[in-house]
Amino acid sequence: MLGAKSLFADECFKGNFIGADFDINQDLTNHLPDNWRDFNHKFIPIWLQPRPEKSRVSAGLACGALWTISKGIKLGDIVMCPNGSGSYFVGEVSSNYFYQPGTNLPHKRSVKWHDIIIDRSRMSESLRNSTGSIGTVSDVTKYAEEIETLIGGSKPPTITSTDTTIEDPSLFALERHLEDFLVANWKNTELGKHYDIYEEDGQLVGQQYPSDTGPIDILAISKDKKELLVVELKRGRVSDVVVGQIQRYMGYVQEELAEANQVVKGVIIGSDNDLRIKRALVVTRNIEFFKYQISFKLVK
Repeated sequence: MLGAKSLFADECFKGNFIGADFDINQDLTNHLPDNWRDFNHKFIPIWLQPRPEKSRVSAGLACGALWTISKGIKLGDIVMCPNGSGSYFVGEVSSNYFYQPGTNLPHKRSVKWHDIIIDRSRMSESLRNSTGSIGTVSDVTKYAEEIETLIGGSKPPTITSTDTTIEDPSLFALERHLEDFLVANWKNTELGKHYDIYEEDGQLVGQQYPSDTGPIDILAISKDKKELLVVELKRGRVSDVVVGQIQRYMGYVQEELAEANQVVKGVIIGSDNDLRIKRALVVTRNIEFFKYQISFKLVK
């Protein structure tokens, strides 16, 4: 995302670059370690210093995105950038990081833009959801085959899945809609009585929050700010796998995001109360299981 609401998309396209800001006003050339957690450990305090009212969650999001653009994206990688009109510029990253102070998005990478522009309506539902994240950067590497098809001018299949732990792609697609529905109706759920999905400056950033082991489905915070809640949807996966996955996410939140006075809890949401999940959670602290039910009817 090239600026809020793609503000600088045209400038980046005409100038052959992508970039970021985040108010880190220094050249990062000699400050980009291979591990983004090392970068965050150094720059989160720098980012927070003029913003004492902000949280480590907000700081982690900003610094992680800055590192990804400056270092995580490699030479030759393909990037897709929304143009603000429902389509995406597509280009190949052609330089390492460089700094241009006094310009928009001063932390830059050169890009050789392709002639093609991809319309959002041509994407599969899964790719639209991934590219539609409110965050600055989303990793869509697992959709590489579909993206190559789009660049070639063909329309991809309606339902795609490259995750080997997804047992039923159609069920996966249904439960991806469930995540969006849950977010849209959060305040009307049992969880919504006690937690709010994490927001930053009025924008929802708690959906698909990035971590070092993959995106967290939903990151929420209690209304008294004392608890961080990790919510994971069981998308057709082998049930005992999802327990280990949410534990990894909770560990990341505890070590990297939680303040000194905050505790981390977890919730798994699935369509059935699987016995293997039940057994695993008997000896697991701070994780609960919620079963969802879908009701649909037409009334004349």
